[in-house]
Order: sequence, then C-alpha cells, then structure tokens
Amino acid sequence: MRTRARILGAAAQLFADKGFPGVTILDVAQLSDITKGAVYFHFANKEALAIAVADEFYRHLDGIAHAIDETDLTPVASVARLLVDTANALRDDVVMQAGARLQIERALIDRDLPVPFEAYISVITTWLEMGAQDGTLTSTTTDPPTLATVLVSAFFGAQHISWVLNNRSDITPRTLAIIRTVIPCAEDSLSFCSFPPDRSSAQEG
Repeated sequence: MRTRARILGAAAQLFADKGFPGVTILDVAQLSDITKGAVYFHFANKEALAIAVADEFYRHLDGIAHAIDETDLTPVASVARLLVDTANALRDDVVMQAGARLQIERALIDRDLPVPFEAYISVITTWLEMGAQDGTLTSTTTDPPTLATVLVSAFFGAQHISWVLNNRSDITPRTLAIIRTVIPCAEDSLSFCSFPPDRSSAQEG
C-alpha cells in the first residue's frame, strides 16, 4: 500500500504540473523512484492512474465536508466554511490541484471520471435548505438547489481563473468575494472560516 500511495502522490504532482496529456508512466515511475513494472503492477495504464487521482480528489472533498458537518456551525456558516476550506486545500494540496485539472481535461481521458462535483453540490444544497428552514438563509429569493449550483459553478470557475493568473495564491479572497456576493447573509459567519477574512483583499480579487 505504501508503494501505491507513493505512485499516486507522484501521479498527482505530475498531473497538476503537466496535465494528463503531458504525463507518461515513465514520468510517474521516475518521480516515484520505482520501476515502470511496479507502476503497472498497481495501475493498468495512465487512465487508471487518472481515475485513482480523481477518486482521491473527491475523497478529499468529502473529508472537508464531513469535518465541517461535525462542528456546531449553522448551515449557512457551514457552506461558507466549506468553500473557504476547499479554496485553501486547492491552494496547498497537490491532490486537489491534480483533481481539479483532471476535471478540466476529462475529454482527453479515455475513461469515465466521476460525475463532477455531484456530491459537493448535494451537501451544499442540503445545508442551504436547512438554512432556509431555520431562517439563517436570508437576502435571497433563489431556491437552495439553484443557489448551490450557482455557488459551486462560481467557486470552481474562480479557482480556475486564480490558478491560471496567480497559481491560486489569491483563491481565498476570491472565494470570500463569491460568498459575500451570492450569500451575503453569511457575512457574520466568516469569522468561523479557516483564515480570518480580509475585506480589502477580497474586493481586490
């Protein structure tokens, strides 16, 4: 299992840096410091590696949501925290970076990747519906499922722009700007996020 994890880590780094078309099994073997045969023992081909890295990406997303679900945050605060924690993970975690890039390149991968962000939208929808019921979701007439889809679309679009322009260094203020614009009722809950919000940087992003 340790060898498999090393291979996955190397593949994630390469997919994040070079993209799926630019990576070879030899690249993965060299970065893992093992033989090509050892890579093939665990993964049949490069496509299988991409699927495994994408699965890890979604496991990371699920883990972030589960950790927040264990807290006593309000539903709306949970949505804000999820987006900010995901932004921080995309900035710092190579598996998250690789998974996001593989989703963009999914048409180049001759295998079916997981349906993009389905569970992520679902958990945000659930929290927004709870917020509508307990009165913490205010200042919007948009129904929770539509609002969740808009939030996720805006967020992952912003992370892509942040990646292309600034290597995701400004992804957190961009995320705070989305939260303040789409669900302004979350303003008071932003103090619960992983990093204290900086209003000036959010406006500049």
